[in-house]
Amino acid sequence: MSELRHPAYGTVRPVTPVASVLLENNPSTMTLEGTNSWVLRDGDSGRSVVVDPGHHDPEHLALLVAAAGEVELVLLTHHHGDHADGAPSFAEQVGAPVRAWEASLCRGAEPLARDERIQAAGLDIGVLHTPGHTADSVTFVVTHAGEVNVLTGDTILGYGTTVLSDLGDYLDSLATLSELTAGAVGLPGHGPALPDLLATVHEYRDHREQRLDQVRAALAELGPDAGAREIVELVYADVDPALWGAAEFSVRAQLEYLARRR
Repeated sequence: MSELRHPAYGTVRPVTPVASVLLENNPSTMTLEGTNSWVLRDGDSGRSVVVDPGHHDPEHLALLVAAAGEVELVLLTHHHGDHADGAPSFAEQVGAPVRAWEASLCRGAEPLARDERIQAAGLDIGVLHTPGHTADSVTFVVTHAGEVNVLTGDTILGYGTTVLSDLGDYLDSLATLSELTAGAVGLPGHGPALPDLLATVHEYRDHREQRLDQVRAALAELGPDAGAREIVELVYADVDPALWGAAEFSVRAQLEYLARRR
């Protein structure tokens, strides 16, 4: 297996025997070094599957077209623009259909279905609906020659934690991912590959439980009507304030989760 690290901008690098990555030059506090566009193929297949073409960035898309060759299928992990906005243009250039959980994102194909299995580019690709980051987030499980590669989008990142829209859904999704085969390699939408995805899933679950305990403690200190921003300033005091805006989304999700469980 190739070294599990993110590539330089504009360079397609192999990460596992079936997966190569092209890193888009769109770094930010939300996208880390940038968006990972994944090219999947069996070594014996002349065709590929592309996951998350990224923003509508002509330079990035041109490099991706060159790297992907004959594309059988384009898959999207979720609707956010840094993953999906470039898909229509890319699909038109390579003449391939686009599939996603949301029908509005699909082109020339049906939406993805829960627990569906896709056969494309010589690969077996399982579809897991893993909401929490967004309602339409999916994870792709690629099984080939005894190895399991898991494309997690923004559900699991290469490092750090993801922004949430619904904590209850997210905890359920982590429980689903915890049932994956030991030794599975995580291929995230941002950040480096994860050589032990299950270990990261367990870390994410522990982290979420710790954050919930911190939010409960903050509510006890600030009062039950404390707003998300007040809680962020207390709980995330040791985090770069540039990330507090994103943290507010997750705190709101935690407050909604706790309110439903009262």
